[in-house]
Amino acid sequence: MRRFGNALAAFSTRWVPDAFVFAVILSGLVFGMALFLTDRTPVELVGDWYGGFWNLLEFGMQMTLVLVTGYALASSPPARGAIVRVAGLARGPMSAVGVTALGAALLGIVHWGLGLIAGALLAVEVARSCKDRGIKVHFPLLVAGGYLGLMVWHSGLSGSAPLLVNTPGHFLEDQIGLVPLSETIFQPFNLVFLVVVIVGAPLLLMSMHPKAGEVEEIDDARGESEAEGGRGSGASGPIPTRTEIRALSPAQRLMHSRILVYAVVAVGLVHLVPALVTNGVVGMDINLLNFTFLMAGLGLHGTLASYSTAAAEGAKTASAVIVQFPFYAGIMGIMDSSGLLEIITQWFISFSTPFTYPFWALMSAALVNFAVPSGGGQWAVQGPVVMGATESLGIAPGVGVMAVGMGDQLTNGIQPFWALPLLALARLRAGQVLGYTAVVMIFAIVVASLCITFLT
Repeated sequence: MRRFGNALAAFSTRWVPDAFVFAVILSGLVFGMALFLTDRTPVELVGDWYGGFWNLLEFGMQMTLVLVTGYALASSPPARGAIVRVAGLARGPMSAVGVTALGAALLGIVHWGLGLIAGALLAVEVARSCKDRGIKVHFPLLVAGGYLGLMVWHSGLSGSAPLLVNTPGHFLEDQIGLVPLSETIFQPFNLVFLVVVIVGAPLLLMSMHPKAGEVEEIDDARGESEAEGGRGSGASGPIPTRTEIRALSPAQRLMHSRILVYAVVAVGLVHLVPALVTNGVVGMDINLLNFTFLMAGLGLHGTLASYSTAAAEGAKTASAVIVQFPFYAGIMGIMDSSGLLEIITQWFISFSTPFTYPFWALMSAALVNFAVPSGGGQWAVQGPVVMGATESLGIAPGVGVMAVGMGDQLTNGIQPFWALPLLALARLRAGQVLGYTAVVMIFAIVVASLCITFLT
């Protein structure tokens, strides 16, 4: 496994382009496929591409908030202190990789944005902690472990498709009604998948750790710039003393007032607590998740100054996502308006049976994820076709929902779109990490295929 993983890493480092280049090349490939497989003219496809740029602005804002609120929460002093303590659990290179991968996976199940950002911060802190203690650990492999949350997230509590079909007023409600999470993420086939991957993927990554002479450690500049700010202070730097606060102007002191933060959190809890009591964690939709992490982040930071600084840092990590998201939305516009997505999905349906369709739906979603790397966005364009197929084949809607969700998350292992924030924090190129995550992806595809075929 060490030879295999490092061979793939060497290949991806040399040949996998920057994520922005990947998006532009993929746009051209999808355009060409639509030109040859559909009856759309080049001018019409350009219109589809342009129109798609603006179709998912609301969803794009929701996803940006997930990143910003997740980063701000993970950067709060209590959360960063917890990350430092977890990093100290590493006693050698193998355990360092295992701790990082397991932590990122568990956080990703709770909240994909938190899993991605906290996973990246954990990878950096583990690398720094190991270097301080003279433990040689391969940093790109640690970062690959920090990305594991994005390969299980759609099977977790923040999965876009399961949450959307559980939200009143969703666009398929007239067709399938409300589908509770007990029929999606809490199905046995999904829970077994999570358990196997959470245990197996960290072990797989640990087995790929290079020999001591081939280890690429974290450099000092990267370790200090990303890890030092959180050591007991949060992303906003050292907490000002009371004397320093008194020296500020009245307007500036408001930013450091705990009264304002606690007032906002108290008002937020008036809505949040009844919503959680009534619906439970399983009843959360995307907006409630964002609101929960916003209130938690504010409360843990304690001041508006601390939180706004952390949110600003989180927005920096989201910049590449913000710029590239419209390109992927444009690809989605071509896929949807030209009928190319339906052609691909119907092709999988054409040779499926009630027994095999969940597997083929999963594989089609894994393929579509390259062109539509957004769980909610992919569900928006692929969901109607998959739900029509499940209805005609007599398959429960929840199985179709999870087939799309699980397929979507698996190919994140070689789709660099959602790795952008993690790569920005780690200061690595996509190719340095995706060789290792590709191995995990192959393992996870096998596990998911067996679970959704034989346990539904």
